[in-house]
Amino acid sequence: MRASRLQPCLRVASVAGLLPALLLPACAWSQDWPAPNRPLRLLVGFPPGGSTDLLSRNLAAKLSEQTGAQVLIDNRAGAAGNLASELTARANPDGYTLLMATVSSHAINPAIYRKLAFDPIRDFTPVSQVASYPLILAVNPAVGARTVKELLAVARAKPGALNFSSSGNGSPGHLAGELFKMLGGVQMTHVPYKGGSPATAAVLSNEAQLIFATLPAMIGFVKSGKLVGMGMTTARRSPAMPDVPTIAEAGVPKFEVSSWAGIVGPAGMPRERVAQIHAAIVRALGAADLRDRLASEGAEAIGSAPSAFAAFMKTEAAQWARVVREAKAQVD
Repeated sequence: MRASRLQPCLRVASVAGLLPALLLPACAWSQDWPAPNRPLRLLVGFPPGGSTDLLSRNLAAKLSEQTGAQVLIDNRAGAAGNLASELTARANPDGYTLLMATVSSHAINPAIYRKLAFDPIRDFTPVSQVASYPLILAVNPAVGARTVKELLAVARAKPGALNFSSSGNGSPGHLAGELFKMLGGVQMTHVPYKGGSPATAAVLSNEAQLIFATLPAMIGFVKSGKLVGMGMTTARRSPAMPDVPTIAEAGVPKFEVSSWAGIVGPAGMPRERVAQIHAAIVRALGAADLRDRLASEGAEAIGSAPSAFAAFMKTEAAQWARVVREAKAQVD
């Protein structure tokens, strides 16, 4: 199959021998993807162990199983995903270097960072939104609060004494905390960490008292009682933890925050290659075991079309820009 698809290209090249440099790229895109013995590189802008990393590894395993290609996870943590995004923007647009873009890297960062080494729209090719998931407000039991209203009472009695951790400045957890402070009328101290795992460890050790983090990363700690799950940040309760109310219904009206992740590549990826990668992602997300795994962790598998994902990211960027302005959040 692969040889027959290359024959027309080879015949044209033999006739137009003076233009091999122009003809070869066009021929290359007609080849099957992924090529045998050529690994795929999936960049992740956060350390191992966090929700984005876990989602990436779950997807990579299924893609590898279905395509036969090795999918290598390349964790490049830094600046809320900016480092990995910059590396992806500079990569060859051949479909072998991809990025697990997030709400941080492609919606929040443009509003919260004064200068970026990449344009979140112009420098990338959207392929598909992979998943969306709520954040959960999780609190160390030592705080003594079991509900959102009790937490607000503690925060008001001791202004600035409670620390909330996040995976970094400008992360969804950071802005969720800022929005909680604003709408709840309380003062808390933000402590940024280099990734979700150290931010979670800080709350488990009571170095920080609370965190707004993705449900997949928190669900085990909440179910085991190591942390108190007080509220979901989304407008509706999560089927994965139906007994946990939304923060809006628990005492902070109008509070709503959600997170998402999806696959993008460098700008300039040909449509045929984008279609091949999108089809592989949709097949992977259609696998019952992967969908069940994501659902059990509170995530919803998406698999949107490239055009839909592009429109979604533009809408998200506009919405988060408003949140940044209202919360007056800034990168330190």
